[in-house]
Amino acid sequence: MSTTLSGPSTDGSATAPRTYADSARSPIARLLGTRDAAVLGLLLAVVVYAVAVVPNFDSELTVYFLVLDVAPILLIALPMTLVIVTGEIDLSVASIVAVTSVLFGVLTREGAPIALAAVLAVLAGALAGAVNGLLVTRLGLPSLAVTIGTLALYRGIAVGLLGTTAITDWPETWTDAVTATFGETQIPVIVVPLALAVVAFGLLLHFTSFGRGLFAIGLSSESARFSGVDVERTKLLAFVLTGLVSGVAGVYFTLRYGSSRGDNATGLELQVIAAVLLGGVSIFGGRGAIPGVLGGVLLIGVIGSALRLDGQSANVIQIVTGVLLVLSVVSAALLGWLSRRVRRRPPTAAEAAPPAVPTAGGM
Repeated sequence: MSTTLSGPSTDGSATAPRTYADSARSPIARLLGTRDAAVLGLLLAVVVYAVAVVPNFDSELTVYFLVLDVAPILLIALPMTLVIVTGEIDLSVASIVAVTSVLFGVLTREGAPIALAAVLAVLAGALAGAVNGLLVTRLGLPSLAVTIGTLALYRGIAVGLLGTTAITDWPETWTDAVTATFGETQIPVIVVPLALAVVAFGLLLHFTSFGRGLFAIGLSSESARFSGVDVERTKLLAFVLTGLVSGVAGVYFTLRYGSSRGDNATGLELQVIAAVLLGGVSIFGGRGAIPGVLGGVLLIGVIGSALRLDGQSANVIQIVTGVLLVLSVVSAALLGWLSRRVRRRPPTAAEAAPPAVPTAGGM
């Protein structure tokens, strides 16, 4: 049975049935009105500006280093999206990168094969994520407080294992593997696993019952629980995935820069969270999409690359990232306020008028 709306005919003499589909926006209009489209539009504008103004921004070498630089941000932003969609947050990801990088280096220095050391480091990252998840789900502690604590804990372990020293004697075959390109081009091979990771997390979040459970938890944990979602288990898996992928990023970070240090990836969590929120994921949970997050990551990377080529210091890049993070939260809150105002607007006089009663002569 199709639902219809009553509306005036063109001559005003009678009413004609009108379906909801007649008044719905087209798919293209709905897409252009999303936060994802806004982020991609802003990204395009920044790229055009940088190409026109910043020297050498449009070179192949710039694109090469841009991809290598955003790789760890993108890797961690994908599972971080799952965590934030549930209404939680993980601030310890950069410290997990550091501790897995150090563990990777120490195991290799002590004679472990590099491949085995990498696997053990990634598993250690998953364990660190599980600790965060268990403290949040089993003890009911707020994730903000928990991950601030483990941020300091994991960073302290990383620095304690190596102190101020660094492990830098990595085989060139391994360091070259993560920076290799396709033939004579400047396109890094790393784009293939990155693309696969984006597709995998996109399918997980948007096309599985696990992903639907994440959104349900973010909207209302109690309602999700009554709907049959195992809230604690789902959140725990999200934190474990975040730790696991942070461990992968730790191995990548080590081989990318050829150095295992306790201060690796300092401040990376700010870039990750800024990218996720810029990509339209609500800090309060229940809303977000992987395409928007990809746009947010690229936006952070493009701005950072342009500023470095323009001769700006790391402090300036950090300030810009912080400003973008604040603006992403403020803009989301402002859009929500405007949406609520529109929904609560008073009816017009025509809408509020009672329907006309037909007279006997008009029957």
